[in-house]
Amino acid sequence: MNTKTSFYQHNFEDLQDLLKNNAVNPASASLLYRHHYKEKKIEACDHHNLSKAAREFITTNFDFTLPEIELVHESTDQTVKLLVKLKDGQRVESVLIPFQSKYTICLSTQVGCAMKCSFCFTGTQGLKRHLSTDEIIGQFILAWNWLKENRPDDHQLKNIVYMGQGEPLHNFDAVKKASEIFLSQHGMSLGVQKITVSTAGYLPGLKRWNEEMPGVNLALSLHSVFEEKRNKLIPINQRYPLQEVMDYIDTIPLARKQYVIYEYLLIKDFNDTPEDAHATGAFLMGKMAIINLIPFNPFPGSEYQRPLDSSILEFQKIIGTYNLPALIRTTKGDDILAACGQLNTKV
Repeated sequence: MNTKTSFYQHNFEDLQDLLKNNAVNPASASLLYRHHYKEKKIEACDHHNLSKAAREFITTNFDFTLPEIELVHESTDQTVKLLVKLKDGQRVESVLIPFQSKYTICLSTQVGCAMKCSFCFTGTQGLKRHLSTDEIIGQFILAWNWLKENRPDDHQLKNIVYMGQGEPLHNFDAVKKASEIFLSQHGMSLGVQKITVSTAGYLPGLKRWNEEMPGVNLALSLHSVFEEKRNKLIPINQRYPLQEVMDYIDTIPLARKQYVIYEYLLIKDFNDTPEDAHATGAFLMGKMAIINLIPFNPFPGSEYQRPLDSSILEFQKIIGTYNLPALIRTTKGDDILAACGQLNTKV
């Protein structure tokens, strides 16, 4: 029976404590983090500055294996979707999104999802289980190495969005610890502004945000400010109403030039009307907010349709009259079902 634990589940402070409690110099944590996170090496660290005791402890107690890339889909627009196989045979999808010679990785946090949002393909497969911290970290390292090997002249992976399969705040502990690892100055050293956690409005997770989550960006799946429409799109709105969610979001301390991102999925003849735009603008007016307008991306069996370009532009124009920045998110990867709301690994 394998009693080893994954190295990738330990944030820096936990790793130091673990080494110290087992009579190993905690300074070894810096060498390990540099080797596995800054340099992205997968094989066990054998640095000459590691003591014999440290090497023996590492060999005996840590597992460095990662999930496997089972399938790669490459879009005509350079988007990449990775089908990642986990140790128990379950699968998730990760997406590499190109933008100005850099990539953003869209990470999954659960196998499936319990939220059952009607606009999301993942919601049709139900929730299988949460991902562990090492499985979230593993997606990033696999993607980074895939880019280095396959696109060596174009492999900068600079941003992380927790917007893949699953509700990130439903898996709060693993997402929090993964974020701490991504942010650690001893390893990947990403800035807080480079990481965004998205939520459909899962209130138990939001209630923990201020005290526990490092100062990363928050994105709320808004999609409508009308209760009846939001209930249809996001069923948990009936349990955690939008106004209650907003009451907590309004307490989040924002750093200089930091905003809450409000994602608004535009669906033809449902929530893309001038009335919807005015109501959204009035609802968010005066807040430190950025609105991302996302044209609906169809998936097999969906009841919704993509809006007309004219409707998208009119919606953006109206939002602007409320002194709110509204950005239209360019659809990428829809030819390989890698766009927003299209991920699904149901077999």
